Amino acid sequence: MNQKTPTWLDRAVIQTASLHPYVPGKSLEQLLRETGLSKAIKLASNENPYGSPPAAIIAMQQACATTHRYPDGDSTALKKALAKQHDVDPARILLGNGSNEVLELLIRCFADHKAQVIYSRRSFIVYALATLAAGAHGVAVEDDADWGHDLVAMLAAVSQYTRVVCIANPNNPTGTLLANASIQGFLDALPRDVVVIVDEAYHEYVAETHANSIAYLYHPGLVITRTFSKAYGLAGCRIGYGIGDAELIACANRFREPFNLNSIGQAGALAALGEQLWVKTHVVKLLFERDVLEKALQERGLLLAHSDGNFVLLRHANAMRIHALMEQQGIILRPLVSYSMPDVLRVSVGTSAENHAFLRKLDQVLTQL
Repeated sequence: MNQKTPTWLDRAVIQTASLHPYVPGKSLEQLLRETGLSKAIKLASNENPYGSPPAAIIAMQQACATTHRYPDGDSTALKKALAKQHDVDPARILLGNGSNEVLELLIRCFADHKAQVIYSRRSFIVYALATLAAGAHGVAVEDDADWGHDLVAMLAAVSQYTRVVCIANPNNPTGTLLANASIQGFLDALPRDVVVIVDEAYHEYVAETHANSIAYLYHPGLVITRTFSKAYGLAGCRIGYGIGDAELIACANRFREPFNLNSIGQAGALAALGEQLWVKTHVVKLLFERDVLEKALQERGLLLAHSDGNFVLLRHANAMRIHALMEQQGIILRPLVSYSMPDVLRVSVGTSAENHAFLRKLDQVLTQL
């Protein structure tokens, strides 16, 4: 009996069977379509609720006049500005389409099909997705008792096949923060040929109390990643970067797509770097609002733990029911089922008005359970 010849589709299904795309927080547009509501509030994706720096908006508007030309493929001006801000050589900077791409470039570069990539089970899900896409083997280490990275267990998981270790600090989605001294102790115990990604997407929210890791931490394979998507208010521009050893960065840069940063995003990020007062002022406002939200959830017996990010954590046995009912009320939250936390919702900190609306709707929903 003749067997059917495999088609390109058959092969693709087999090759991608273990992969699935990153699922972002539901958009406002999608919720409005689904519910028929005229307005809604999104507290699902840890965005900056205060918008973008004014100078960045003006710079991006001006950049629109030259979008018929390709962008600077090396993002030279932005790279130089970042190098000056962090007091490093520009050759040590890897730019990406959001810090997501930086993570993916590093894992693709250093983890082959025999390699292991180690990360905490409840840390940014892109580490696992990028590892699968690279054909490498993910090693998910259980959290410690406080929902954070268990560095002792992560170190114990290191083997001769370990090529990359990922640490999110502060961590998403649990909001936990590791002291630099703890991370440095971990780095000191690691083999010198292991690449370590310390993902600091939420760095600005701890910058006033947490020593600058770029100046403090050392390991030959260390790359510290940051983003313009959070405190800088440029999530739609997709600009992220990593800082590491120049030779290491040069290797990862070989995997980068041409023109991976568009000209509008480059202009916005460059201008945003000059708006440090705006950034710090709005970080202070957000941290105040975060404390208000955490206190309110604690009073209701719903707070999981303190968060050092721009989000808070709501824990309830009927979390998914709350999520569904809140969407009916026009409030988008982020369930953490994909992180094995089915009883937890992540709530991005919004403006004062948005946070009050969230709490008011939450109290209404709680009476329906």
